[in-house]
Amino acid sequence: MMLSRRRFALFTLPTLVLFCLFFVLPVALILGEALSDDTAFGRVLADPLFRRGLWGTIILGTLTPLFSVAVGFCVTMGLHRMRTKMRTATLFAISLPLTFSGLIIAYGFILGFGRAGFITQLLAYAGFDPAVVGALIYTPAGLGFAYSYYLIPRVIMIMLPAVQNFDMVQLSVARSLGAGRVRTVFGIMLPQIFPSLVASFCLTAAVAMGAYGTALALVGTQLNILPLLLYSKISEGGTDMPAAAAISIMLMAVCCVVIVLGEWFVSSRERRVVT
Repeated sequence: MMLSRRRFALFTLPTLVLFCLFFVLPVALILGEALSDDTAFGRVLADPLFRRGLWGTIILGTLTPLFSVAVGFCVTMGLHRMRTKMRTATLFAISLPLTFSGLIIAYGFILGFGRAGFITQLLAYAGFDPAVVGALIYTPAGLGFAYSYYLIPRVIMIMLPAVQNFDMVQLSVARSLGAGRVRTVFGIMLPQIFPSLVASFCLTAAVAMGAYGTALALVGTQLNILPLLLYSKISEGGTDMPAAAAISIMLMAVCCVVIVLGEWFVSSRERRVVT
């Protein structure tokens, strides 16, 4: 039954109020702060630190989601083969990282993979140098590994419905005709669930580009990415608030562009399938 306009407006009003209070208003205030100095955006764009930070953010926000999507897809395939009760319990365990803050995750990885971490000590018994292994978590690769801990569950949540709706009989028919297992997955399955893969990548890329708690705890300000550059602008001793506001606006714009591109691709594929 169709809702009347009055009821529709009544139902959407709380969401609209929250959206205005916690998104539109903060963005407007930050934009006003950035525009209070006519040279803020120009100074930020001319700063070599910003350009290197933008490049580092793009690299981290590309490679880490790619790894997360690949692992998440494999985990999703395993979940699809489980029984319903087992899959539900496993999904509960997988979704737990989404409830933790970035700082808690960072300290957990330090306790597990740091120089005196539990995993590092176990690898030391196997002959690995604990100083070398323990230092990896504080590198960009280690940061990406820590990011993937809470990016992979997001991938799984998006990919699981697509995999469950996929008709696995197609793979069985292709294998009965002589196609290999890898070829059937890449040639038949992936093209049909590709919109979900793109949506997963875009969502995790936006999260990876904007996250700062885990990066701050693991690498401090040694790694030049935009969230940490923004933190250095507003931390103790930071006085250039218009530049910090300009960086935050541009970082948000990059994340929004990634999300919009993903939504555009998925919606265009859906319209193509319908027509």
